[in-house]
Amino acid sequence: MATPAVVMADEDVGAVAAVRAFNRFYTNVIGLLRAGYLDSPYSLTEARVLFELSRQEETEAAGLRRSLGIDAGYLSRILARFDAEKLTVRQRSAADGRRQVIRLTQAGRSAFAELDALQTDQTAGLLARLGEPERRQLVEAMRVVRRVLSDGGSAERPRSYLLRPPGPGDLGWVVSRHGALYAQEYGWDETFEHLVARIVTDYATDRDPEREAAWIAEVDGAPAGCVFCMRKDSATAQLRLLLVEPWARGLGIGGRLVEECLRFARAAGYQQITLWTQDCLTAARRIYQAAGFRLAGQGQHHSFGHDLVEQTWTRSL
Repeated sequence: MATPAVVMADEDVGAVAAVRAFNRFYTNVIGLLRAGYLDSPYSLTEARVLFELSRQEETEAAGLRRSLGIDAGYLSRILARFDAEKLTVRQRSAADGRRQVIRLTQAGRSAFAELDALQTDQTAGLLARLGEPERRQLVEAMRVVRRVLSDGGSAERPRSYLLRPPGPGDLGWVVSRHGALYAQEYGWDETFEHLVARIVTDYATDRDPEREAAWIAEVDGAPAGCVFCMRKDSATAQLRLLLVEPWARGLGIGGRLVEECLRFARAAGYQQITLWTQDCLTAARRIYQAAGFRLAGQGQHHSFGHDLVEQTWTRSL
């Protein structure tokens, strides 16, 4: 019985076509259409089986099927070839005789090492054609694809990050991500992005490096958050433009950015620090409260296409 066709909106048709076009392009770039993967004697699936087997001393057949998501019969045929070529050995599990465990022989590990070196050389050659900005853009795009397609976006979170000063392109990223993210999460219009652009322009053109600074949080080579410490008056610093990307939330980046801003403000000789926010930004407010800020005032206003409640928070240094 034929599977009924999926009815798609026009934008879905375009998205499907774009994904299929990318698949055709990328499979050609990395040579997946050749008879042997990386001109080796092995198919892509066989190479992936060797990779999985190389990750530990021995692997249960059932676990291997689950991790690869391939048919049991197909895996059995691959393993039969590996057995015949003395790349693998199979035996019953000592813990449970109903289970079969597989391990690579020394020849199997040598075969994988050759494949691994070929893949490293191929990838290095691909990246060598790109400049540093293009490499960062490529890695970031791949990270986004992996995150979005992994269990509906619930891929394992990265565990580490670093804070650094803004580099080339980062100030533009601050403006664009504020505009896009606040439109997506709160429905704010383009006037908010205009405000962010003015703040960033003021920082870039009139910054006093002794009393003003900014930080970019970076995860896996990609910008994941930011904060600015700017001069309000001779005694007061202002914390501005705190942002953490949704995919990087839960790592403590927001609190760490605020902590760095406070540390710098103290060292720069300010006596207090203030910030301006909206009461709907509850996650940010929790970070400010945890850092010792106290609500100094609030009031209703209409900005960014919405009726909002603005808040001023302050703390001494």
